[in-house]
Amino acid sequence: MMEQKIDELLKKNHLSITGGRRKILELFLQQDGALSHSDIERRAGEKFDRVTVYRTLQTFLEKGLIHSIPTSDNSIRYALCKDDCSGGQHHDDHVHFICNACGTTVCLEGVTVPSIALPDGYVTEQVEMLISGVCKSCNH
Repeated sequence: MMEQKIDELLKKNHLSITGGRRKILELFLQQDGALSHSDIERRAGEKFDRVTVYRTLQTFLEKGLIHSIPTSDNSIRYALCKDDCSGGQHHDDHVHFICNACGTTVCLEGVTVPSIALPDGYVTEQVEMLISGVCKSCNH
């Protein structure tokens, strides 16, 4: 079931199906929150070297399969995109939340970034909102 979904996602994005792409996409599908490069490397196992992981992430970013989330410590995390993203056109206007207690980063799909009126002559290309605090799992 999972394998079929992964293959469909890769085909839909005109990507050849490789072991590395399959494995990394599976990690994202199994994960609620975002993953860092080192999370992915650790979980993918020794079969995939750092370069393979890096290239796969870059390809997924270009195709709009995943999006990057900047974090407060200047590392980058990655999360799956929803269906309306396409290569180079990231349409996630949701807020990202990072938990100060457990370090988890999640996409808050129902919470949208407020629109911001820029001065004349400025053009928005991307808006990212990162909120830090305590997630619901740690807050009880």
